[in-house]
Amino acid sequence: MKIEIPGRKSIEIKNIVFDYNGTIAIDGKLIKGVSDNMNALADCFDFYVITADTFGSVEKELKDTNCNVIKILESAQDVSKLNFVKGLGPDITLAAGNGRNDSLMLKAAAVGIGILQEEGICTETVFNSDILLKSVLDVFKYLRDAKGLIATLRN
Repeated sequence: MKIEIPGRKSIEIKNIVFDYNGTIAIDGKLIKGVSDNMNALADCFDFYVITADTFGSVEKELKDTNCNVIKILESAQDVSKLNFVKGLGPDITLAAGNGRNDSLMLKAAAVGIGILQEEGICTETVFNSDILLKSVLDVFKYLRDAKGLIATLRN
């Protein structure tokens, strides 16, 4: 997806990185509609879910979803997530999350989206986000039609 944003350089998004708990799952259970949306857009983007898997449910919940599950250690999750985005190429990556451990990856990504849902969102993460959304399902709306993304990010 190539996005021309007035007043900013164009962005080409190839990778989508999601935090798991609090972002695409609540209490370890995948939010309804996430899997269907990822599967529908899998020909356009490479999806990654990065998590320490606190509830031990990520593989079961995402077994029928076209995405790559990346498990990280409990310690230094923020740095692990940042390094993962850097390895993918931050200039071609959109990242979404809600926790303090997501803050660095959102800041590094070409587009960082903070997700404010039931679990809440860390203030530091809000400040390191380009956009704040009320539902992870809104991310998929942006991926289908970039007009909203462009309108939000333009100068």
